[in-house]
Amino acid sequence: MKIAQVCPRYFPYIGGVETNVKEISERLVLENHDVEVITTDPSGKLKKKDTINGVKVTRFKSFAPGEAYYFAPQICIYLMNRSYDVIHVHSYHALPAFFAALSERNKRFVFSPHYHRGGHTPLRNLLHKPYKLFGKMIFSRADAIICVSEYEKGLVESDFNVKEKTITIPNGLNLSEFENLKRQKNENKEKILLYVGRLEEYKGVQYIIQSLPELQDFRLRIVGKGPYKDELYSIAERIGVAERIEWLKDISRRELLECYADADIFLMLSSHEAYGITVAEALASGTLCMVVKGSALEEFVDGINCIGIEWPPTKEKIIKMLQGMEKVKKQTNSGKKKGLIDWNDVVDKIGEIYVKK
Repeated sequence: MKIAQVCPRYFPYIGGVETNVKEISERLVLENHDVEVITTDPSGKLKKKDTINGVKVTRFKSFAPGEAYYFAPQICIYLMNRSYDVIHVHSYHALPAFFAALSERNKRFVFSPHYHRGGHTPLRNLLHKPYKLFGKMIFSRADAIICVSEYEKGLVESDFNVKEKTITIPNGLNLSEFENLKRQKNENKEKILLYVGRLEEYKGVQYIIQSLPELQDFRLRIVGKGPYKDELYSIAERIGVAERIEWLKDISRRELLECYADADIFLMLSSHEAYGITVAEALASGTLCMVVKGSALEEFVDGINCIGIEWPPTKEKIIKMLQGMEKVKKQTNSGKKKGLIDWNDVVDKIGEIYVKK
């Protein structure tokens, strides 16, 4: 089949949607499908035409204030002049999906909304209300809607009345990566708290930093970058914990896996998540996790390997929970979470959606 994957950004940009599209696309190529990723490059610095691990990549310059929206109407014209067996569009919360839906005249249109209902800032949340009129058009055009969690599926069905089209296929992992991961010997007596992800206010990293003055036995390792970075630095400096925080970015995959394995506790205190791939990776690494309830992250909570706290994640709640988590950790010999699946299984399920009549 000739397949187009349309998404706001693609590798070397990183994130949940970017990972989803990359893992799916590269495996489809291995199955001898012709795959083209059609995406945007807000920086304008990447190649307009590229091939990465067999996947053809076409990038358009976009207007993306605050690393959002990704306004690139050229995508509509590009798709109208080409023919595909399947167009698989990703991310309700950015405009490439809308432009793809406007252009679509092909056999099958599949939509992965990665939907979490609200925006990440008050302004974006306000803009979501008028945008919903356009968003309904994307959902109505879709032949199938793939959600990555039951939480997302519930939101989509409630907001867009498309129950007959939805199916849940969670994000996957390269499970073989985690088979021989071993924790490195820690010469430092301090325990390691870990956060991996974009540095955005809604991700809740500031709550972890604000808790550090009362957590003298812990250090914090942050892996990621994003527009909220400077504010996080300022908070750390202001409360006197900057020297107890390690900031990492652009590290190799192997280094990231080692960060997961070496951590004592992984924290994801985000208020908006349709899945939570870094939580899945931490669990697969055997690391105990703490998440905030109220989004798809709650689906990882089992009270043993993953602990949930109520929103908002105040420092008092975080401190109390962390102080009791070491006891919980001793109750299990593995942090691995049942139900995590491999990307190969994900692609098999998506392939069935592509050919379904």
